[in-house]
Amino acid sequence: MWRRCSELNAAVIETERLALHAFDPDSEGDVAFMQRLLNEPSFIQNIGDRGVRSLVDAHAYLLKGPVASYAANGFGLYRMQVKASGDTIGTCGLVKRATLDHADLGYALLPESCGMGYAVEAAAAVLAYGHGVLGLPRILAIINPGNTASIRVLEKLDFRFENMVQWSPDNVALKLFAHEAPR
Repeated sequence: MWRRCSELNAAVIETERLALHAFDPDSEGDVAFMQRLLNEPSFIQNIGDRGVRSLVDAHAYLLKGPVASYAANGFGLYRMQVKASGDTIGTCGLVKRATLDHADLGYALLPESCGMGYAVEAAAAVLAYGHGVLGLPRILAIINPGNTASIRVLEKLDFRFENMVQWSPDNVALKLFAHEAPR
């Protein structure tokens, strides 16, 4: 089930086990979750340090990141919630970066929620939403080469490796994958 991203509290995407909601920067729970996720060692190692240390930083991150993307693009990163428990366990959605020609799939889970199939389930639903509802013909993904778990997620979703990308000499080269809309 899909909805256009218009109401912050409405689920944008639902799967059998998950509901993906737009982040609400006025929700203490969303702000606290984002602060925790962005400071997880696995997030920093595989995705990068966003410099978010306080709740004030997390609030600003939500406003400048996901919420700004909803307004500019009609999509962004969504809060991943387990329907049965109501627990927020991660984020999954689409990001439009100036450095890439197409939107890219992004996801991150709290460590205790890894290995349960949530990333594949959420990412598959976001792909279907991106291709089917948003009409995106091509969706990319960029992954740290050492993040074998995320590479396996992309392979399960039929992403194809294209090449390595490196935006500056200071940054690690990333694996670029692509997924084409079904015909």
